[in-house]
Amino acid sequence: MMMVTSKAFSSLQFFTLIYLFTVAFASTEEAIALLKWEGTLKNQNNSLLASWTPNSNACEDWYGVVCFNGRVNTLNITNYSVIGNLYAFPFSSLPFLENLNLSNNNISGTIPPEIGNLTNLVYLDLNTNQISGTIPPQIGSLAKLQIIRIFNNHLDGFIPKEIGYLRSLTKLSLGINFLSGSIPASLGNLNNLSSLYLHNNQLSGSIHEEIGYLRSLNVLDLSENALNGSIPASLGNLNNLSRLYLYNNQLSGSIPEEIGYLSSLTYLYLSNNSLNGFIPASLENLNNLSRLYLYNNQLSGSIPEEIGYLSSLTYLYLGNNSLNGFIPASFGNMSNLSFLLLNNNYLSGSIPASLGNLNNLSILYLYNNQLSGSIPEEIGYLRSLTYLDLSENALNGSIPASLGNLNNLSRLYLYNNQLSGSIPEEIGYLSSLTYLYLSNNSLNGFIPASLENLNNLSRLYLYNNQLSGSIPEEIGYLSSLTYLYLGNNSLNGFIPASFGNMSNLSFLLLNNNYLSGSIPASLGNLNNLSILYLYNNQLSGSIPEEIGYLRSLTYLDLSENALNGSIPASLGNLNNLSRLYLYNNQLSGSIPEEIGYLSSLTYLYLGNNSLNGLIPASFGNMRNLQDLFLNDNNLIGEIPSYVCNLTSLEVLYMPRNNLKGKVPQCLGNISDLHVLSMSSNSFRGELPSSISNLTSLQILDFGRNNLEGAIPQCFGNISSLQVFDMQNNKLSGTLPTNFSIGCSLISLNLHGNELEDEIPRSLDNCKKLQVLDLGDNQLNDTFPMWLGTLPELRVLRLTSNKLHGPIRSSGAEIMFPDLRIIDLSRNAFSQDLPTSLFEHLKGMRTVDKTMEEPSYERYYDDSVVVVTKGLELEIVRILSLYTVIDLSSNKFEGHIPSVLGDLIAIRVLNVSHNALQGYIPSSLGSLSIVESLDLSFNQLSGEIPQQLASLTFLEFLNLSHNYLQGCIPQGPQFRTFESNSYEGNDGLRGYPVSKGCGKDPVSEKNYTVSELEDQESNSEFFNDFWKAALMGYGSGLCIGISIIYILISTGNLRWLARIIEELEHKIIVQRRKKQRGQRNYRRRNNRF
Repeated sequence: MMMVTSKAFSSLQFFTLIYLFTVAFASTEEAIALLKWEGTLKNQNNSLLASWTPNSNACEDWYGVVCFNGRVNTLNITNYSVIGNLYAFPFSSLPFLENLNLSNNNISGTIPPEIGNLTNLVYLDLNTNQISGTIPPQIGSLAKLQIIRIFNNHLDGFIPKEIGYLRSLTKLSLGINFLSGSIPASLGNLNNLSSLYLHNNQLSGSIHEEIGYLRSLNVLDLSENALNGSIPASLGNLNNLSRLYLYNNQLSGSIPEEIGYLSSLTYLYLSNNSLNGFIPASLENLNNLSRLYLYNNQLSGSIPEEIGYLSSLTYLYLGNNSLNGFIPASFGNMSNLSFLLLNNNYLSGSIPASLGNLNNLSILYLYNNQLSGSIPEEIGYLRSLTYLDLSENALNGSIPASLGNLNNLSRLYLYNNQLSGSIPEEIGYLSSLTYLYLSNNSLNGFIPASLENLNNLSRLYLYNNQLSGSIPEEIGYLSSLTYLYLGNNSLNGFIPASFGNMSNLSFLLLNNNYLSGSIPASLGNLNNLSILYLYNNQLSGSIPEEIGYLRSLTYLDLSENALNGSIPASLGNLNNLSRLYLYNNQLSGSIPEEIGYLSSLTYLYLGNNSLNGLIPASFGNMRNLQDLFLNDNNLIGEIPSYVCNLTSLEVLYMPRNNLKGKVPQCLGNISDLHVLSMSSNSFRGELPSSISNLTSLQILDFGRNNLEGAIPQCFGNISSLQVFDMQNNKLSGTLPTNFSIGCSLISLNLHGNELEDEIPRSLDNCKKLQVLDLGDNQLNDTFPMWLGTLPELRVLRLTSNKLHGPIRSSGAEIMFPDLRIIDLSRNAFSQDLPTSLFEHLKGMRTVDKTMEEPSYERYYDDSVVVVTKGLELEIVRILSLYTVIDLSSNKFEGHIPSVLGDLIAIRVLNVSHNALQGYIPSSLGSLSIVESLDLSFNQLSGEIPQQLASLTFLEFLNLSHNYLQGCIPQGPQFRTFESNSYEGNDGLRGYPVSKGCGKDPVSEKNYTVSELEDQESNSEFFNDFWKAALMGYGSGLCIGISIIYILISTGNLRWLARIIEELEHKIIVQRRKKQRGQRNYRRRNNRF
C-alpha cells in the first residue's frame, strides 16, 4: 500500500515538474517577444515600462501585463505616452491573449493582418492613437471578440464586411476616423450587439434595413457622416434602443412613424439633415424621451400638440426648419424642460402664456419667426431662465415689467420686433445680465438710470429705436461693458464724461442722434476701444487731442457733425487705425503730416470740410490705403507723385479743390484703381495715356478743369470703364473711335470741349450706355440714328454742335426705347420734325417710371444742363428725375406732330426758334405733367387749343413770335402767365394781352380781370374796403362784420365774390412777378 502511494506521489511530482517547466518555458517565449516589441518603441526612457527587463518575472513584475496559468492573458498599457507602431507586436506569440488595451497613446502605422492570430481575443481597444490605413479583414476571424474600440484614429478605407462574422460582438466603436464607403449590411448579423458607434467618418450610402435587425442594440451612433437616403422604418424594431444619433448627415425623406415605437428611447438626435414632411404624432409614445433634436432640417407643418405631453423631455430643439402654425399651449406641461429652441421657423400667433409654467426652463429661443402679439407677463415667472431670445419677430406692445424677476437671466434678446413704450425700470434689477439687446424696435422715452445696477453687463444694444432725452451719466460706471450701441435714436444733450471710466469698452456707437457739445477728452482713457462711431450728430468744438491715445482703435468715424478747428496731430499715434472718417464737418487748417504714418489705414475720408494747404508728403507711406477722399476742401498745389506709391488704392477722390498742375503719368501704375475723380480743379496739360493701363478703372472724372489736347485713342480700350467725364475742358481732336465689344460705359460726358469730326460708330458696342452728352463741341455729322439700338440709353445730348440734315428713322422696330432726355438744340437739323422717332420713345409714355440707380451712384452723379422755364439749369441725378425734349434753334419745318401728345411723361418741351408751321396740336393738352412749354419763334398759326388750359403743372409758357390768333384760353395756370408769353402774335385777344375776347364765355362763379378793370369805382371801393378791414382787425372788427352783414342782408353777394376774385388775382400776379425777379438773379448753373 505504501509502495502504491509512493509511486503515485512520484508520478504527480513528475507531471507537475513537466507542467511547471512547460509554463516557464512558454512565459519566457512571450516575454522575449514582448521585449522585442518594446525595443522598437521610441520612448525607451518611459518609466512605466522600466519594469520590463529580461531578469524579472513578466507575469508578476511587468507593468500592464496580467497572466493566467502562467500565460499572458491581458496587456493593458493605456494612456502612457507610448510612441511606436504595431509592426513588431508579437501577435503570433500570444495565443492566450484575451484583452489588448493600447488606447490613448501615440501608436502610428497600420494594423497588421497578423492580428488575426489572436484567436482568443475578447477585448480590443486601440482608441485615441494615430493608427492609419485600413482595418484588416483578418479581424473577422477573431470569433471570441466581444468589444472593438478603435475610435479616434486615422483609419480610412471601407469597414470590412468580415466584422459581420463576429457573432459574439457586443460593442463596436469605430468613430472619429476617415472610414468611407457604405455601412456593410453584414453588420445586421451581430445579434448580440448593444452599442454601434460609427460617427465622425466619411461613410456614404444609405442606412441598410438590416440595422433594424439588431434587437439588442442600446446605442446607435451614425452621426457626422455623409449618409443619404431615408431613415429605414426597420429601426422601429429596436425595442431596446436608448439613444439614436443620426445627426449631421444628408438624410432625406420624412421621419418614419415607426420611430415612435422605440419606447426605451431617451435621446433622439436627427438634426442637420434634409429631412422633410411633418413631425410624426407617434412621437407622443416616447414617454422616456429626454432629448429631442430635430433642428436644421426642412420639416414643415405644425408642431404636434402631442409633443407637449412628453413629461420626461428636458431638451427640445426644433429650430431651423420650416415649421408653421402656433406654438402648442400643451408645451406648458413639460415641467422638466430645460432647453426649448424653436428659432428660425415660420411660427405665428402669440407666445402661449402657459410657457410660464416651465419652472426648470433655462434657455428659451423663439427668435426669427413670425410671432405677434405682446410678450406674456408669465414669461417673467421663469426664474431658472438664463437665455431669453425672442428677437426677429413681429412682437408688439411694451416690454413686461415682470421680466425684472428673472434673477438668473444672463442674456436678453428682444431686438428686431415692433415693441413700443419705454424700457421698464425693472430691467435694471437683472443683476446677472451680461447681454441686453433691445435694438430695432420702436421703444421711446428715456434710457432708465436703473441700468447702472447691471454690473455684469457686457453688451448693451439700444440702437434703432426712438429713445430720447440725454444719456444717463450712470451708464459710464458699468465697468464690465464692452459693447455700447446707442445709435439711430433721438438722444440729445452731451456725451457723458463718465464714459471715460468704462475701461473694458471695445465698441462705442452713438451715431445718428442729436448729441451736442464737445467730444469729452475723457474718452482718451478707453485703452481697449476698437470702434468709435459719433457720426451724424450735432457735436461741435475741436477733436480732442486725447483721441490720439486710443491705441487699440481700428474705426474712427466723427463725420457729419459741426466739428471745427484743426485735425489733431496726435491721431498719427493710432497705429491700428483702419478707417478714419472726418468728412462733412467744419474742420480747417492743413492735414497733419502725422496722418501719413498710419500704416494700417485703408479708408481715409476728409471730404466736405475747409481744409487747406498741400497734400502731405507723408501720404506716400500709407501702402494699405484703398479709399482716399479729399473732396470739397480748399487744398492747393499739385498732385504729389508719391500718391503713386499707394499701390493698394482703389478710390482716389479729390474733386472740388484748388489743385493745379499736370496730371501725373504715374497714376497709370496704381493697377487696382477703380475710381479716379479730380473734377472741378485747375489741372492743365494733356490727359496722360498711361491711364489706359488701369484695367480695373470704372470711373474717370476730370470734368471742369483746363485739360487740353486730344483724348488718347487707347481710352476706348478700357473695357471696365463705366463713367468717362471730361466735360468743360479744352480737349480737341476727335473722339476715340475704338470702343470695343463688351464696352462697359454707362455714362459718357464730353460736353463743353472743342472736339471735331463725326460721332464714332463704335459707340454702338456700348450696350450699357445710359448717358451720352457730347454737347457744346464742334462735331460735324448727321443725326446718329444708329444710337437708337442702345437698349438702356436714357440721355442723349448733342446740343451746340454742327450737326445737320434731316432726322430719318432707320426702319428698326425698336429705337431709343428708354430715352428720357433728348437735346438736339442749336444745330442745323432740317426738314420735318422726326415723327417716327417720337413714336419709338416708349420711355416717355409712362409717368414716374422707377429706375435703378447705377452702381457708381456713390462716387458720381450724372448731370446735364437743360433749358427749362426760360433758364439754363443743371439737373443732377437725371436718370430718374427729368424728361426733356429740346429741338430748339434748328431749321425744322412742317407741322408739330400730334404724336407728341402721347409722350405724357414730358416735363420740358422746347421746339422754339425753328420754322414750324400749322396749328398747335390739341393733343399737347395730354402732357399732364409738363412744366415748361416753349413753341416761340416759329410760324405757327391758328388758335391756342383750349386743352392747354388743363395743364395744371405748367409753370412756363412761351408762344411768342408766331402767327397765333383768337382767344387765349383761361385756366388756373394761364392766369399766371404775363403778356410776354404771347408777344409777337397780333391776332391774340384776352387776358393778359387785352381786356376782353368778344363772346368768350366767362365762368358764372369767376369774373375776368377785364371786367373788374371796367369798374374803377368799385375797384377803388374794394381797395379801401380791404385796407379798412386789415387795419381794423382789432378796433374795427365790429365795422368789418357790419359791412359783411349789409352785403348778405341786401343779397348783393356778387360784390363779395368780386372782392375775393380780385384779391386772389392780385396775389397770384404779385407772386409770379416775384418769382420771375428771383429767377433773373439765379446763377445759370443752379444744381437741383
